[in-house]
Amino acid sequence: MDTMRDRFIATTSQLLDEDPRLALVLAEISRDGFGPAERAHPDRVVNVGIREQLLVGAGAGMALTGLRPIVHTFASFLVERPFEQVKLDFGHQGVGGVLVSAGASYDWPAGGFTHMSPGDVALLDTLDDWTIHVPGHPDEAEALLREAAAGEGRVYVRLSLQSNDRARPVGAGTGFTVVREGADGVVIAVGPMLDNVLAATDGLDATVLYATTVRPFDGAGLRRAVGAHGVADVVVVEPYLAGTSTAAANDALAELPHRVLGLGVGRAELRKYGEMEEHLAAHGLDARGLRERIGAFLRR
Repeated sequence: MDTMRDRFIATTSQLLDEDPRLALVLAEISRDGFGPAERAHPDRVVNVGIREQLLVGAGAGMALTGLRPIVHTFASFLVERPFEQVKLDFGHQGVGGVLVSAGASYDWPAGGFTHMSPGDVALLDTLDDWTIHVPGHPDEAEALLREAAAGEGRVYVRLSLQSNDRARPVGAGTGFTVVREGADGVVIAVGPMLDNVLAATDGLDATVLYATTVRPFDGAGLRRAVGAHGVADVVVVEPYLAGTSTAAANDALAELPHRVLGLGVGRAELRKYGEMEEHLAAHGLDARGLRERIGAFLRR
């Protein structure tokens, strides 16, 4: 199976051929994969070099001319480093575009903390009117990218090397998808966390919801899953900073007595490179770690 990043390159190259409104802005990352697209569309495929603030500013400038920019680099260089440009050049100027990241929270541990971005979604969540997609499979990444490219708003698509075994339905109006039903609580699995969550909750009487679009947060879907119960126990499992969506879940359940447990990447920096699977285990996001924490929470 190809990776989400591979699918992004192939899909975006095709979209550039089909839609003259689209433009692509790069900062060296993935440039080799876009060589044919750059040669075919030199006016709409621009590599700014290792200048991430310019990357975002150039994309927003293209949007001001009527183009639909797709802006791409590692998450830490796309959201964290040029955050002021994201806030002002896109948000303050009121223009749309598609930010597509790679690297996720620790896809390339050997790159060190400079190439890790567990806080990207939480940071973007401080801004108004951003749609945030976290696909869990290359097929989902392609569908969400195509939808974002055809739209008008501000969209962030977060790609990862971690992937679920199979794709699920995604896209406009999908909301949170019910994967498993139970009576003792609700577990929301975001993007590539689904397979580990399903393994961790096997045998537990819990509802599992699958989320690939986390902003806007599907509060109505969560309330439906809670159903007619007088109280609600909810666990949110996210592949980025733990607790990023806790406030959104609390807001959705404001009229019910409830408890929310936010699981995800911890705040402490892990300073040994290791491998992605070791980072998952260290943050308690492998099936075993999730089983221990979800089981303990739902049994209270």
